[in-house]
Amino acid sequence: MGKSLAMYMSLLRVLLRLVGVRSQVVEIEPGTLVHFWAPAENPNKTKIHNQAKRKPAVVFLHGFGFNGISTWQFQMLALAKDYAIYVPDFLFFGGSFTDKTERSPAFQAECMAKGLKKLGVEKCTLVGLSYGGMVGFKMAEMYPDLVDSMVVTCSVMALTESITRAALERIGFSSWAEVLIPETFEGVKKIAELCTYKSLAMPDFFYRDIFQDMFINHKKERAELLEALQVKDKDFYIPHYPQAQRIHLLWGEEDVFFTMEIARNLKERLLGGKATLHYVEKAGHVVQSERPCAYNRQLKKILASLYAN
Repeated sequence: MGKSLAMYMSLLRVLLRLVGVRSQVVEIEPGTLVHFWAPAENPNKTKIHNQAKRKPAVVFLHGFGFNGISTWQFQMLALAKDYAIYVPDFLFFGGSFTDKTERSPAFQAECMAKGLKKLGVEKCTLVGLSYGGMVGFKMAEMYPDLVDSMVVTCSVMALTESITRAALERIGFSSWAEVLIPETFEGVKKIAELCTYKSLAMPDFFYRDIFQDMFINHKKERAELLEALQVKDKDFYIPHYPQAQRIHLLWGEEDVFFTMEIARNLKERLLGGKATLHYVEKAGHVVQSERPCAYNRQLKKILASLYAN
């Protein structure tokens, strides 16, 4: 890790410890490890046995390219006081790994769910960005007793052929791997440009550090994840989500990957429009990082409504 990024991450870890969030690795099964940022006190060991007295569990699922802490740092710091925050790294991102050959979103969902259960999480709200939203939808389908509600940001239920074709045409790339698995730090700069409404004013050495730390390893496995993520239009179906009345869409108004039109269509397809749609102005795909204060205000309101009773 480059010096600039290492210094920043060290400071961030100190701040997270101060709000009661720590790093830990959970063995899902032999050969499969999932890294989590989670409450310092395991709810299995707490002296508070009344579930109603515990902080509600909120699980943040990151997008493709960056790990959990780099994606959700502003939300972790803002929400840890009132919620039990869990931020996993997906397999082949951050500190998570498997020696299995399975690459599907369903396998990611299974590993995340098993990890959460080992950490004592019985019920949670998922907050998923992009790839994390797709895995989150799969978790909601597969584990309805675990997933009580969802906040989906700049994502879709599945990455179909038609969605892929339109998105790649908008951003000027021929494949998801071409944009999301960069070969140089310039590719990381391009990702940042595409994901934000306004270009980030960061020096090249910081992009180099990010490239070295987050994009060098597991290129083959990540390409396989992207391949497994894509679905033929004829094979796509809308699952039954028991949580449909508790699904909230929280978007960046200027997202070029998954536009507001996609968000409106998604809202209508989730049990006849029973989901709600919110958006942040002058923000792109990584709205939670580009305009964290505005995003957090809306997220806090959504979570407060979910746990009002």
